[in-house]
Amino acid sequence: MNCKIVRGLICIFIGLAIWFSPIPEGIKPAAWHLLAVFTATIAAFILQPVAIGTASIIGLTTVVITGVLTPGQALEGFSNTVIWLIVAAFMFAKGFIKTGLGRRIAYILMSKFGDSTLKLAYTMAATDFIVAPFTPSNTARGGGIIYPITRSLCTAFGSEPGPTAGKVGKFLIFSSYNSVIISASVFLTGASNNVVVMKLTQELFGQTITWSQWFIACIFPGIVCTILIPYILYKIYPPELKKTPEAKELARKELMSMGIMSRDEKVLLLIFGGALALWSTSSITGLDSAFVALLGLSFMLITDVLNWDDILSEKGAWDVLVWMGVLVNMAAYLAKLGLITWFAKLVGAQLVGIPWVTVLVALSIVYTFIHYGFASNTAHVMALFSAFATVAVAAGAPVLLTAILLGVFANTCSTLTHYACGVSPIFFGSNYITQSEWWRLGFILSILHLVIWLGVGVPWMKVIGIW
Repeated sequence: MNCKIVRGLICIFIGLAIWFSPIPEGIKPAAWHLLAVFTATIAAFILQPVAIGTASIIGLTTVVITGVLTPGQALEGFSNTVIWLIVAAFMFAKGFIKTGLGRRIAYILMSKFGDSTLKLAYTMAATDFIVAPFTPSNTARGGGIIYPITRSLCTAFGSEPGPTAGKVGKFLIFSSYNSVIISASVFLTGASNNVVVMKLTQELFGQTITWSQWFIACIFPGIVCTILIPYILYKIYPPELKKTPEAKELARKELMSMGIMSRDEKVLLLIFGGALALWSTSSITGLDSAFVALLGLSFMLITDVLNWDDILSEKGAWDVLVWMGVLVNMAAYLAKLGLITWFAKLVGAQLVGIPWVTVLVALSIVYTFIHYGFASNTAHVMALFSAFATVAVAAGAPVLLTAILLGVFANTCSTLTHYACGVSPIFFGSNYITQSEWWRLGFILSILHLVIWLGVGVPWMKVIGIW
């Protein structure tokens, strides 16, 4: 039997098993049946018998056909401003790649700081850090900007897969990959799964995480990670070639071939700066983050930095709109129908006397390493965030601290495996790093992330008033 058919039948079986099992006392039938459809849809995200968009449409149709939700309720998710924020941010990513502004930023930094392998690693980290606020996709940012530049650097130094891989390739490829993960953790709009965390937190606990709150909470531990992780990799996975004076010359040649900044690059840079300023001051201006992003997109269209064909061709954005609109709405109705409150009370009764800090640390560790079973950060969040966050909050953990930490760990766990998220196979597919090397180094770095975010991040968030 076809493997995809088997995986599909497993998802259906999971949904039917929950649907027809006895409904616990205190839970509405509609809530229990919605849980069945939601769980089956998440299982389809993980097992992937069909595309996640397809699974979402099937789930959407099922909840209406079976009478669990009305058509209007089922479609509410598509009016969610958070989802439109992600769609607009995907278009920013399209602009960075189309205009070449992302490449120019990288080569400018490289021409200034690229005379050693370690400095090159920090240069790629800085590049990703600059682009990340406007690129809510590791695949778009890492695969479209960071990986091509890193790969060309390897070639420039005669480091190719095989005997010469260790010259600079192994180190630069893995360091650049990890920089993408760190940037995704620091910015709310650095990864689409962060925005899912934001929306679920709103629906589950009635608290909103603003763009600036997430950034301020994560910037200090994020900088610590940005500084320490390339250096630690440099020590435990050292390149054979330490000095790289040729990199500066390579960058200068690339910049010369690119010529002066184009009109589109200059316009995009202005739009980029304006949107960042408005996002950072949203608590003062009261402007919704999604409409700030849509304002930026409007200017890109008006100035022809992007055209409508570019918008239509950005399949990733429309894919996210469909599946996230469905899944986040299902999660919201699980809360509205009382299932999450019931679960919180049930778990909270079992945690009496256990300090919330102990619970949060234990949950963070499990939440990280359970990602060995996932190939998507978003699937990880959709499957686990509500349950893990509810348990932590029921134990007494502050809501915003819990949400941001679990949001961060849904990104940092991507270092574990070569299939952890969409961009992982791109870097692994360069054939510089073996699977055993990746898993060994990834495990070490995941421990480091836990230590930094729990040991530095939690106290930092206390100092700035997150909890």
